Amino acid sequence: MGGVTQKMTDTVKNVPGLGTTGIHAVAVLTDPSNGQVYGHVDFVEASDGVVTVSGEIKNIPDKQKRGFHIHEFGDTTNGCTSAGAHYNPDNHEHAGPQDELRHVGDLGNITGGSGNVAKFNFKDSIIKLTGSKSIIGRSIVVHEKEDDLGRGNSADSKKTGNAGGRMACGVIGIKKN
Repeated sequence: MGGVTQKMTDTVKNVPGLGTTGIHAVAVLTDPSNGQVYGHVDFVEASDGVVTVSGEIKNIPDKQKRGFHIHEFGDTTNGCTSAGAHYNPDNHEHAGPQDELRHVGDLGNITGGSGNVAKFNFKDSIIKLTGSKSIIGRSIVVHEKEDDLGRGNSADSKKTGNAGGRMACGVIGIKKN
């Protein structure tokens, strides 16, 4: 294929203006089936490596939880299906965001609020915007059901959290500061 062998992580390391702190990323989520669920997610990696995740997703019913995960591919050519499985470079079982061993992409749930808008702001020390396990170029997905955080009674619990189908997704990219 003509010698293009540079890894995405190498590209992220060499973007002009990006140091080792204050890196910003964004994903704009859309619902490929009917456009009902949409919003944005912002990511900021601090100098200590902790990433703040914040955003708003519209049309999540009030008080209802929806699984929220980073998936392995930044590919939405076939809707959210082509985003692949949960991002899991360490081959752990599915778990909750507070668990020590989990998929890198396991961010738990977002909860609908007033006006059917899920607003969130939390910190995560597992996901990264730089390095060999960067989430840049991968997808973020909102699922149709609540994530059971790997504590359910079915085989899918340890794989997907029984979070169901994919309602909306977007590719995580570098954000202009």
